[in-house]
Amino acid sequence: MPFDTSLHHGFDGTLWQGRTDPEPDSERWHQMIQPLAEGDTPGCTLLGFACDAGVARNHGRVGASEGPAALRRALAPLAWHRQGPVYDAGDVRCEGDAMEVAQQALADRLASLLRVGHLPIVLGGGHEVAYASWSGLAHHLADSGKKAPRVGIVNLDAHFDLRDPQYVRSSGTPFSQIANDCAQRGWLFQYACFGISRASNTQVLFQRAAHLNVMVREDREFDATCLPGLLNDVEEFTEDCDHLYLTIDLDVLPATEAPGVSAPAARGVPLSLIEPLIECIRDSGKLRLADLAELNPGLDIDGRTARAAARLVHLLTLND
Repeated sequence: MPFDTSLHHGFDGTLWQGRTDPEPDSERWHQMIQPLAEGDTPGCTLLGFACDAGVARNHGRVGASEGPAALRRALAPLAWHRQGPVYDAGDVRCEGDAMEVAQQALADRLASLLRVGHLPIVLGGGHEVAYASWSGLAHHLADSGKKAPRVGIVNLDAHFDLRDPQYVRSSGTPFSQIANDCAQRGWLFQYACFGISRASNTQVLFQRAAHLNVMVREDREFDATCLPGLLNDVEEFTEDCDHLYLTIDLDVLPATEAPGVSAPAARGVPLSLIEPLIECIRDSGKLRLADLAELNPGLDIDGRTARAAARLVHLLTLND
């Protein structure tokens, strides 16, 4: 399916501003980011998903549609430590409540990026981005001709987002939708969720996770002494996969680190414990796609959430 260019807004250089140091080897992101052009050498490619229609449908606090711009502004002044290129492919934007149309447009764009060898990192946007990200990756893998690829989904999140989509599709349903898609394709649904808050997920969601054989690690299981075991869990999960899709809902972080989300976490999992998991996934050699969701700059305090998200993007891109 051709990419719907009517929903695509291109590179905005005004978002990439920052200081320039005179010393050699002092580059920052705003000096090195490039607008994506056809035929560019494959690298990491940022693509925004300016949508929070799914958050509105889920009765959350809207504003995540402004997340991609805020994340770019926070990323722009960070120090550059890569060898390979990073591109900005602009945004897919949702018009009104047309969530499904925006999801399809993002999926089509991601499939085209994956086809030519890029590692896409999607900047959300509500967590409805996850179904779009999955759809793009699944389309790409299906086109590659391999039957039943083993795709592992790692979600760093306080919520399962496994609500039943037969009632309403929203930011709370993407992984149920993915499970249904896997069943239709005859693919195994391999889903791991780290950082789950028992207080924020109903009994039926835990039951559905158990039925779907989801790997679940709750927020209360995270501390420095448990980190080796959690990293072992990630490694064991990735061993059974050919491809990995990493999705990060910023509400997995404590409210002190990420206040600018629809549902700030009373407890959460701190960056110091999230980052080693991300490094493990990044360095596996199997990561094909990542996204970050729920950055709501209108609810942020002193840019804390945007800075945390920018740090995570920076971390994801350190491995060339």
